[in-house]
Amino acid sequence: MANIKILLADDHKIVRDGIKLMLEPQAGIDVVAEAEDGAEVLKKLEEHVVDLVVMDINMPGIGGLETTRRILQRLPETRIIAVSMHLDEPYPTRLLASGAVG
Repeated sequence: MANIKILLADDHKIVRDGIKLMLEPQAGIDVVAEAEDGAEVLKKLEEHVVDLVVMDINMPGIGGLETTRRILQRLPETRIIAVSMHLDEPYPTRLLASGAVG
């Protein structure tokens, strides 16, 4: 079985590094790309085939919600998990409406 290929998207490098440190030791997981904003996510997806995007919602430029919509229009098989410090509405509803799976 092939490893799960992941793209980490967050405008804070320390957050990306922390998530990467948690994921990389896990068998069957490869972090293949990182991005600090939505435009970079879209560019990286032209360069890498990924199974999962771990997406920050609040990024400069194209935010996580719009980036999620754009990804799923082009690559509907890609799974997206949203990361946000916002637990209150309307964020959870908007995340799921944009196509995130969690």
